[in-house]
Amino acid sequence: MAERMGFFTDTTVCIGCKACEVACKEWNDVPDDGFVFRATSYDNTGALGASTWRHVAFVEQDGRWLMSSDVCKHCTHAACLDVCPTGALFRTEFDTVVVQPDVCNGCGYCVPACPYGVIDRREDDGRAWKCTLCYDRLRGGMEPACAKACPTKSIQFGPLDELRQRAEERVERLHAEGETEARLYGANPDNGVGGTGAFFLLLDEPETYGLPPDPVVTTRDLPAMWGWAGGAALALAAGVAACFLGRR
Repeated sequence: MAERMGFFTDTTVCIGCKACEVACKEWNDVPDDGFVFRATSYDNTGALGASTWRHVAFVEQDGRWLMSSDVCKHCTHAACLDVCPTGALFRTEFDTVVVQPDVCNGCGYCVPACPYGVIDRREDDGRAWKCTLCYDRLRGGMEPACAKACPTKSIQFGPLDELRQRAEERVERLHAEGETEARLYGANPDNGVGGTGAFFLLLDEPETYGLPPDPVVTTRDLPAMWGWAGGAALALAAGVAACFLGRR
C-alpha cells in the first residue's frame, strides 16, 4: 500500500471563498445543491451531503467569523466499510475510503453508520455518495481539486504523518501568540475512530463547527453483539431440542 495521504484543514486561514466547493463539484461532476436560500447564514449549502462533498461552514460570533471547510474524514476504522453488503465502499491504496457508485445498491446502511453524518443518498437514484479524496487525481500523481484551488492553503494535502507534525507546530505557534483555544480535531490516532485521514485545526469547540465532540466508530460492538446473538440462538435451539426429547 502507498503512503497514507490525507487533508489537514487549518480553519484559522479559511476566508470562506468556497473555491474548494466549486472545484470539488467541477472535477467530480457533483450536481448542484438546489440553490436553496436559507436566510440564516452566508452558508448556502448547509451541510455535507450526496451533492455537497465539501462544505464551508460560516459561524458568526461576536467580533469574529469562524469558517471551516468540512469533508469526509476517511476514518481509520470506518463503520461505513463494515456495514456495506456489496463492497461498494472500499479502502484505496492511499488508505482513503471511496464509494463505487456502479456497485452501490442504495441500501443506505452506510448513512446511519457514519458517526460524522457525511454519507448521503441522492433522491434521483438512491445511491450513496461522498468525497473520494479525488482518488482519480491521486492515482495520476495530482493533489485533490479542493486543495489545489484553496487560495490561502487552508486545505493542505500530503502524507498524513507529515501533516500531523505540521499541524502540531502550527498549534504551538498559535498558543504562543495567545490563541489558547486552538486545538486539533481528528488527529489523535487513539480517538474513537482510530484517527482520521482528514483532520482540522479549530479555534473553538467542535460543536461550534457542527462536528461531533467525541465520535466513535458505530460498529465497534458488532462482534460482541453477534456473539450474544449466537449464544441466544444456541440456547434457544437447546431449549427446543430438550422440549422435543422430553415429549418423546
